[in-house]
Amino acid sequence: MNRLLIAALFACLSLPVCAEGFITRLLNKPVPGGVAVVPLAEADTPARVRYQGKPVLTVREDDKRWIAIVGIPLTVKPGTEHIESDTGERLNFTVQPREYASQHITLRNQQQVNPDAARLKRIQRELEEQLEAYRQFSARQPSNLLFDRPVDGRLSSAFGLRRFFNGEERNPHSGLDFAVPTGTPIKAPAAGRVILVGDYFFNGKTVFVDHGQGLISMFCHLSAIDVKVGDEVVRGGHLGKVGATGRATGPHLHWNVSLNDARVDPAIFIGTFK
Repeated sequence: MNRLLIAALFACLSLPVCAEGFITRLLNKPVPGGVAVVPLAEADTPARVRYQGKPVLTVREDDKRWIAIVGIPLTVKPGTEHIESDTGERLNFTVQPREYASQHITLRNQQQVNPDAARLKRIQRELEEQLEAYRQFSARQPSNLLFDRPVDGRLSSAFGLRRFFNGEERNPHSGLDFAVPTGTPIKAPAAGRVILVGDYFFNGKTVFVDHGQGLISMFCHLSAIDVKVGDEVVRGGHLGKVGATGRATGPHLHWNVSLNDARVDPAIFIGTFK
């Protein structure tokens, strides 16, 4: 019996998953546009960690050890990256390659492809407002890291698609699109605080929710916004209704997840990453 136990122990130790907790297994998808989970040194309180100069989410995993949960921008190339702690420690992680497909979209409104000078001024102002929201970093711990879907419906566009509007390449798709009817209620995938609402040229009616420590959701193309800045929303709480405002070819919900100011694949947080 002892020999069997020893053999089982060695077999377990030879498999990385045995040392991983639930959060690591769920979130550790270290690709461009993905998430890296990096173990930290044992301590009563976590070290403050930064990646590319920006603060990083840290949580306890299985009440045992601290881990850093790092958002990897789509622009990062495969290879070795690192985070730095306030103790001077430098921790490496490896970014794996990932290829993203292309998507071609035809828009009747040419101004939504090549806006004129007046609209460009508006777009730049709105972009700065939204980038400021993505950069926020609050002290609160996220209520959950396995997110709920904000709507129940068919996924119509995946994260990371290279997007061509009327044949012209634009920024990659930074979230997930769900094809659901206008008026479908939108639920918060985790608890948080509403930090921005607006009606923007490209995004239409939009809501930003801060889940804590740089983990932020953005929902856009809404037909109605039912929250205001400063509102605390519970997991599953009502945010608004699906629509087709802004640059949209039909009713759908576009959902972004941002982590340390990097837009990452929301599919990771709902357990459907492939």
